[in-house]
Amino acid sequence: MEGYQNEEGFDQQNPIGYYSYGQNDGASDEARDGAYEPYQDAQDLSGQPKKRKSGLAGKLVKCAALGLAFGVVAAAGFAGTNYFFAGVLKEDAPVKDKQEALSGGDLNVSEGTEAIDRISSRPEGAGQKSLGAVADVSGIVDEVMPSIVSITTIARTQMPNFFFGQMQEYESEGCGSGIIVSQDEENLYVATNNHVVEGAQTLTVLFADGNSVSAQIKGTDESSDLAVVSIALSDIEDETKQAIRTATFGDSTALQTGQMAIAIGNALGYGQSVTTGVISALDREVTVTSETDGSAVTNALVQTDAAINPGNSGGALLNAQGEVIGINSVKYSETSVEGMGYAIPSKTAIPIIRQLITRELVTGPETAYLGISGVDVTQSMSDTYQMPSGVFVAQVVEGSGADNAGLIQGDIITRFDGRNIKSMEEMQELMQYLPAGSAVEVTIERAQNGEYVEKTLEITLGAKK
Repeated sequence: MEGYQNEEGFDQQNPIGYYSYGQNDGASDEARDGAYEPYQDAQDLSGQPKKRKSGLAGKLVKCAALGLAFGVVAAAGFAGTNYFFAGVLKEDAPVKDKQEALSGGDLNVSEGTEAIDRISSRPEGAGQKSLGAVADVSGIVDEVMPSIVSITTIARTQMPNFFFGQMQEYESEGCGSGIIVSQDEENLYVATNNHVVEGAQTLTVLFADGNSVSAQIKGTDESSDLAVVSIALSDIEDETKQAIRTATFGDSTALQTGQMAIAIGNALGYGQSVTTGVISALDREVTVTSETDGSAVTNALVQTDAAINPGNSGGALLNAQGEVIGINSVKYSETSVEGMGYAIPSKTAIPIIRQLITRELVTGPETAYLGISGVDVTQSMSDTYQMPSGVFVAQVVEGSGADNAGLIQGDIITRFDGRNIKSMEEMQELMQYLPAGSAVEVTIERAQNGEYVEKTLEITLGAKK
């Protein structure tokens, strides 16, 4: 789902429409892509078996700052329980376990509807499992709104000035949505899309009570289109601290086609608005192609027909219990198509968000080592030789973690530790946060009988010598 496209928005392989990021510009008006150049000189990989399958093709667009975007993603989120500052910042709130209250990586994940229904502050009717054809979701919305924020970005780009014959710097403003997910002793953390904050020089978060505060990018993951923004608690007014809450994540694996879906987000930058629909489909493989270098990433997403509009990107998709079951990211845009939006499932998003909040660089003797040398299979190489894009394993070091796990020369690594990867650079970036001895799942495509077959290996990383 990573990538961008121009506003013409048509893919030669998919001429009837395109996939676009659902936001009102993330950071700049320039089309950007997620492609990477080979980590080392590419070798001739002709004669490789054909790819077994491919996902839907499409392109992404970064939407213009004032709502000129083609696609958006519905946003909504939170089925929160208590005020997230309870026991930390609210004097009369019940005291929670200190370690639990101050752990930024501890997201609020529902264990079922019973836990939600016990919340006394929940409006009557909110959180009910069986809503039938009920159109009034105001009770759920009242509970969700305190956990949804608007995000405004400012990016600076240099463009040639034809009148003066030199480069001139321009500012562009973008907007999106976010979901309050956790806090620790110093910071509040908001989950959003990577394309909402990518390239931003400044970030401003607007809370549901109308107060705004500056924010910083805590971490990003381009392959999943997820990011986390941090806000210093000392910058948040006490009044706002009492008004906002953390979101509760639901189980996206329990979703069924036809169930209610609710979207809340900063549509067109006007502020939070609500749309409703249903879960249209599950595990849709959506491939989003970058226009700049043609690189593509495929992810399994939740499809919904809840209306999504520019500025909603980074918000959440809710179930009937008010739980976040998806973070909206992509919309299919074409004049004859209605109601085809896509969200990152909560099962995929939760572990990545946790890592973005808690990860720290590992240095010294604990630095992880995989034990391979590899060649980037770029999108152009993938198209030419009909092979999966990722990292082609050129050599495996004997006795390394990769060797012990069964990785062999010729395998193509497509996912590492739950993330899609397109280059050695991306894989090494992920490894710098993992200590030696960590066990990671690595997804590969292996040539067998004239086709590529997907396999998953568990590799224990060694220590870099």
